[in-house]
Amino acid sequence: MVELKENRELGPELRSCVVSAIEELMAENETVVALEADLGAASGWNRLASADPQRFINVGIAEANMIGVAAGLNLAGYTPFVHTFGPFATRRVFDQLFLSGGYSKNTINIYGSDPGFTVGHNGGTHTTWEDVALLRMIPEAVVCDAADAVQMKWIIKEFSKHKGIHYVRGNRKSVQNIYVEGTDFQLGKGNVLAEGEDILIIAAGQLVSEALTVSKELSKQGIRCEVIDMFTIKPLDRQLIMDEVRGKKRVVTIENHSITGGLGSAVAEVLAEENLAVPLLRIGVDEQFGQVGTPEYLQEVYGLTAEQIKNKVIESMK
Repeated sequence: MVELKENRELGPELRSCVVSAIEELMAENETVVALEADLGAASGWNRLASADPQRFINVGIAEANMIGVAAGLNLAGYTPFVHTFGPFATRRVFDQLFLSGGYSKNTINIYGSDPGFTVGHNGGTHTTWEDVALLRMIPEAVVCDAADAVQMKWIIKEFSKHKGIHYVRGNRKSVQNIYVEGTDFQLGKGNVLAEGEDILIIAAGQLVSEALTVSKELSKQGIRCEVIDMFTIKPLDRQLIMDEVRGKKRVVTIENHSITGGLGSAVAEVLAEENLAVPLLRIGVDEQFGQVGTPEYLQEVYGLTAEQIKNKVIESMK
């Protein structure tokens, strides 16, 4: 198992980690460029303009054009990183990502911010429960959901080493620490964070912290839960699922996303295709749109707090 933070206090803002990582990449590699869709102040990417104004482009509120420009820059030998809110980085620009990006074999590194309930007061138009599902449909795309600041910074730097469409979703603001500084990860490989013999919990992104809390609370009731951080949803760590599901009474997936097409669907595919006869409980959003509210309120409305998740797991065991 990997080493975890003893106390899961709030860490640095994920947007700051993204900016720091790209600043370091710009200093190391003159081909790295950054593109924004008029959210430079909100995302902190205006710092990148100060670092090197020749390698920062604010395309304005024109996300589809941003993807086209990024594809063109890659054709010219540059390594583009782009940012906007999750729905505008995926749903709004899917055709450009699919054709100018994936089909044309271009490299575009994408940070889709404030997924799911983390969108807060920006409301239903800015809410994405479907970004993972969309990006999973692009052949050979890499899709990640960052659990904390340490993991987010690692993902951004790792993306710069590979060709293709790379997508990471994550809050702009602070989330609870999970990993110690310097933790090394591997794309396409999940991390076992807690051991248990009864239930296999597979979580991704900000809800990894809730999964660890649920595991701890259920252990008080004699229910022992193993927790996996499946931060790379595509390519999925099929072998880890096959290895760790052995002997378990149930598999539970937890995601800040629709249960259709996301982590839960990906795990269900493995269980079915490998003939692993274990009941599956998918915890996420089902047939709902977004709405306005604080992130804390929305997390509760959509049933994604640790207490609500714990109760759903207990109910499923009956």
